[in-house]
Amino acid sequence: SAFSFWLALILAGFLGIHITGSFVRSQKNHTLIFTKENTIRNCSCLADIRDCDYCLANLMCNCKTVLPSAMEKTTYNSHLTIWFTDTSVLEMLLNFTRVWDLKLSFCGTTPLPTEYLAIWGLRKLRVNKVKGRFPEQSVTIYSSSNNEKDDLLAVHNKDRQMLVYISFLDTSLFNGYSLLKSYSVENVSSITEHFPSLLHSDVFSTSDNKSYVVTFIY
Repeated sequence: SAFSFWLALILAGFLGIHITGSFVRSQKNHTLIFTKENTIRNCSCLADIRDCDYCLANLMCNCKTVLPSAMEKTTYNSHLTIWFTDTSVLEMLLNFTRVWDLKLSFCGTTPLPTEYLAIWGLRKLRVNKVKGRFPEQSVTIYSSSNNEKDDLLAVHNKDRQMLVYISFLDTSLFNGYSLLKSYSVENVSSITEHFPSLLHSDVFSTSDNKSYVVTFIY
């Protein structure tokens, strides 16, 4: 009957909307930040975008322009990708920022100087030099724990100590002279005492119940 036909049509439409909504919610947005013509674009993307394809990013992602003076330190709990051409952008976006999963893509051609960026709680890093001879490389600093609250802070209780992860990234690694490497030093009670030559080492507090895992990436 006509009533049965319209009822089936309404149910089909409802199920289609519900399934589509569930699919969209299952997609995890990740953040893409890049600079273009002295502006910063902060984008939310449902899919990976080909590195340094600015036009595709503006087309496929939800992007907005942000003034450098308006950029604030934040915590990136999901995947973060940064396309950059110079280290000043990295320093502004990453230095002493908490990032779990990070991809850095160098879109420039001018060799980068040796500068060190401090990143809190970094679990995994991927690097890519778009105009280089090395393919994308990655390094895993540590695996996530089962405690989501601990993961959010990147601080874990171990023998009643707070275990704090800090990584120092050498920006000259994007010059492609060697493969990506890293090494970690555990049970560091004082970064200032163990690594006095590090820049900004005085910003790290010394505490009896705090232990650092210090990772150098180069």
